[in-house]
Amino acid sequence: MKRLLFVFMLIILAGCSMNKQTTTSTTLTQQLATKLESPWSIDSDGDRFFITERNGTIVKVEADGSMIREEVHLSEPLSDAAEAGLLGFVLQDDFDESGLAYAYYTYDSAGAPINRIVRLQYEEGEWRETDILLDGIESGPVHHGGRLAMSPEGTLFATIGDGATPENAQNPELPNGKIVKIQKDGSFNIVSMGHRNPQGLAWNSEGELYSSEHGQSANDEINKIVQGGNYGWPEIEGNESKEGMYSPLLTSGANETWAPSGMTFHDGLLYVAALRGKAILVIDPDRMEIIDKIDGYGRIRDIYSDGESLFFITNNTDGRGNPTESDDIFYKIGSHEMTVILE
Repeated sequence: MKRLLFVFMLIILAGCSMNKQTTTSTTLTQQLATKLESPWSIDSDGDRFFITERNGTIVKVEADGSMIREEVHLSEPLSDAAEAGLLGFVLQDDFDESGLAYAYYTYDSAGAPINRIVRLQYEEGEWRETDILLDGIESGPVHHGGRLAMSPEGTLFATIGDGATPENAQNPELPNGKIVKIQKDGSFNIVSMGHRNPQGLAWNSEGELYSSEHGQSANDEINKIVQGGNYGWPEIEGNESKEGMYSPLLTSGANETWAPSGMTFHDGLLYVAALRGKAILVIDPDRMEIIDKIDGYGRIRDIYSDGESLFFITNNTDGRGNPTESDDIFYKIGSHEMTVILE
């Protein structure tokens, strides 16, 4: 209803071009957990929330608000490279029965960072790596990618960065600079290529996949992902185009940086966490325009919808923000109202 009202107001305003219009918004939030340590990814089993921290722990937030930091036993120690550590995390669809989940992390091999996707088993408050699904993803000092998400059909998807070696994104023999889907037997298929550092995945109600991507010094992107699509990096970026390559549906342009990370659809709108942008971008997917921003919380790493409410985590303790005494913080958005005003 809120979105229909917003669209209706836009239709009315289309005939009032002589008037100036502004959008005001009010956001009410509730702190669910504080003092998180460089959190990266949110998921929930419907009763509890689980949040990965880059140092290798998972924070469980119970319905009563209690917060428990749980150990994750991995087969390799985490890399201390920039942007590395325990990153993406997602629960298997039958988590309540199986206790299975998936994680994306970076470790070191022969002095170089390597990305790996594994299956985790949850038992008695601890997480333990049981299977390696995808390994040997050579990375670099930055651009690890790292987002994991389950498709509506229950297939595991992952975003993999170019590892700061741009030409790898155009090499079909390497997983770098790709979005991939992973089968339960560990085999994987490349969904799309030509990505720099994609960190967000979300499906709309029609089952169409969208991704967010860090550009080089601005030119951040929101893309609609097509099977077999080439999204251009490093040959094109931002508003540039080239035959056989997809240009983004929305870009920050050459003069603005969002550093977009996690994303989700909620009530027909697309919500994108922005690190450098220090906001949640609220996007109308029909017009592919930013219609509002939720800001005032610093760097935002991930956002999650349970179908009824929105939840997000700040990322001010990762060495690039300005943390307060309570950072980092896990929030619930109690309400978010947008109003278009004619002046």
